[in-house]
Amino acid sequence: MELIARPHYYSKVEKLLGKGILIVLIGQRRVGKSYVMREIVQRKLQDDACVIYIDKEKTDFDFIQNYKDLVTYVDGHRESGKHTYILIDEVQEIEEFERGLRNYYDSPDIDIIITGSNSDTLSSDLATLLSGRYVEIFVQGLSYEEFLIFHNLEDNDDALQKYINYGGLPGLRPIGLDDPEVSRQYLQGVYNTILVKDIVRRKKVRNVPFLENLIRYVGDNIGKPLSATNIQNFMTSNKNEVSKNLVLKYLKATVEAFLVQNVTRYNLHGKKLLESNDKYYFGDVGLRNFVVGGRRANDIEKIVENLVYQHLVRLGYKVTVGQMYATEIDFVATKGDDTIYVQASYLISEEPTFQREFGNLQKINDNYPKYVVSMTPFMDSSKYEGIIHVPLKDFLKNGL
Repeated sequence: MELIARPHYYSKVEKLLGKGILIVLIGQRRVGKSYVMREIVQRKLQDDACVIYIDKEKTDFDFIQNYKDLVTYVDGHRESGKHTYILIDEVQEIEEFERGLRNYYDSPDIDIIITGSNSDTLSSDLATLLSGRYVEIFVQGLSYEEFLIFHNLEDNDDALQKYINYGGLPGLRPIGLDDPEVSRQYLQGVYNTILVKDIVRRKKVRNVPFLENLIRYVGDNIGKPLSATNIQNFMTSNKNEVSKNLVLKYLKATVEAFLVQNVTRYNLHGKKLLESNDKYYFGDVGLRNFVVGGRRANDIEKIVENLVYQHLVRLGYKVTVGQMYATEIDFVATKGDDTIYVQASYLISEEPTFQREFGNLQKINDNYPKYVVSMTPFMDSSKYEGIIHVPLKDFLKNGL
């Protein structure tokens, strides 16, 4: 299959090569970390370098079970006089991989790039090994622009609808988007793999039915503040008795597998982070839609908010939820010394909605840029008392 480049991530990797830093591509399974790895392989082979690529999702590499197997394989494939690139996909599948990497990470003629789908495993093992001498690059599913390229689509409302329905997993490309049932089966396979390999097996989860109910509950409550107490109360009302500790443990496991991402709340008045009622967003809206089921028309508001969150992260912002007395701002996004405020909405067709989205931003007494992103027809990019409206499709293509 033709390799489609993802230059956004390759350029980040290229800047770190030759710096004596181990490069870690993190992110949910199937979001395209392997595409980035293969692009690196192709480019470095053209430079006549020694490239050792181990893909632990392929049965070809089942024989590499532990760090000893890893060292034996790498040493057997190095070429004298050539710069060596060691690339390992899903490195957490190799037992004590960090002990094997210790042999190579400080060699001036070696660069190491690894990927992983569980943040807890990677961070704990690498922190012990390297004491800060590694850099993580968070890889997300396809942006809307990449989605158009991968699926050879024109930029129009139909393409946006497909993006909203199916999300941005690159693996949908060979399957196509014309048969909803086949696409659904692919998403189901990805979801089951994440559930089993990165959550149930790795975290030794015993109450799998509750875990799946919890994931479904999170998916159905995108954009709402969630706490262990309100989740416990909901589960109890549905005759599913669980403890708050179990709720927190399983929520943490889904975040560590990058299936969902938690966003903390920030008190705009007191200028401090709040310690409860985080919001949760899915790493891929296609998986979210599969988990929740039903028709998108019933929950499009949640999906728009999820997409806006994902793209703010893709643009390099650190994102929190703004809280100011009784007023909530969907996103407070910071990058360096820059801050922006963003509200996400589906349609702004009635006065109460207009007041909620624009009025809440007007209450913030500072001069940082303020935006409302929506799918409102015939409402192009324009200003309302200094607040800029941006159509969702324009935001996903051009940012802010």
